Amino acid sequence: MKKSGRILALILAGALTGALAGCSSTQKEGEKKLQTINVSEVTHSVFYAPQYVAINKGFFEKRGLKLELTDGQGADKVMAAVLSGSMDIGFAGPESTIYVYNEGRQDYPKVFAQLTQRDGSFLVGREKDDSFTWDKLRDKVVLPGRKGGVPYMALEYVIKQNGLVPGETVTLDDSIQFALMAGAFTAGTGDYVTIFEPTATEMEKQGKGYIVASVGEEAGEIPYTAYFTSQSYMQEHPDVVQSFTDAIYEGQQWVSTHTAKEIAEVIHPSFSDTDLDVLETVVQRYLDIGAWSETPVMKEESFQRLQTVMESAGELNQKADFDKIVDNSFAQKAVESAK
Repeated sequence: MKKSGRILALILAGALTGALAGCSSTQKEGEKKLQTINVSEVTHSVFYAPQYVAINKGFFEKRGLKLELTDGQGADKVMAAVLSGSMDIGFAGPESTIYVYNEGRQDYPKVFAQLTQRDGSFLVGREKDDSFTWDKLRDKVVLPGRKGGVPYMALEYVIKQNGLVPGETVTLDDSIQFALMAGAFTAGTGDYVTIFEPTATEMEKQGKGYIVASVGEEAGEIPYTAYFTSQSYMQEHPDVVQSFTDAIYEGQQWVSTHTAKEIAEVIHPSFSDTDLDVLETVVQRYLDIGAWSETPVMKEESFQRLQTVMESAGELNQKADFDKIVDNSFAQKAVESAK
């Protein structure tokens, strides 16, 4: 059974157990009435800084929206929540929408806004290596995350592009859960590990590992994480989807015109357990690799590259039509309205 099939099975199983939620309204005395939007994010990460800027700067509130964020803990669980109706909007890799569409579901979700445009993971080794090249992975063991996930597929794509063969010239050990990879690596498992921030920077500060390369910089531009919802929700709440997209675009624009220090200060309330200096370092790393989209409009060429990465990993038997998966109308209107 293909990995995409197993992922879809998990998605559909989760959807059957979800409870219908939809939009609700909350109001405290003396406060402006806000419409609550339930959003499931794939994980809570500095990698999604423009979203947290939009939240902490009040870009949603000024449009009458209040976000209730839930850590979905995986793209399959995020998709299941959206399919069940327990969440209004999902935030994860668009590969999950491709899997659902290819299975023939009628009210399949569509992507309406993109946030990140590169893989956000970094390759961490046991020693500092300012002259790292990808052929140094030859005959090494790498901890890449869950097989079928975009972090795994992006790394596999980069390895192949650099003339190595997964399973032959380099070993990808996918037996360790994502949340446990950093601990397993520091305990002695593997030669390299792919880690998201701020964990990678914190490992460096502790001398337990060192960033040697950016997977996203090497893999090129792909729509790594995006917002999606069911077509029925789009049709019933177009004003909500538009206001949400407008707020995300304002967050993207704010990030594109401010320094790493300024961005770190704004998102710090969302990451209070992380030192401000670490946040600034992390944000600068993401700025340096161009991790964040400056607009929520998804490019067809980057979408096709994502599908190429999925095909290369053996996770996609049939490519999906860009126009079937992506509805750029809300993103385009957000950009035009801001001019």
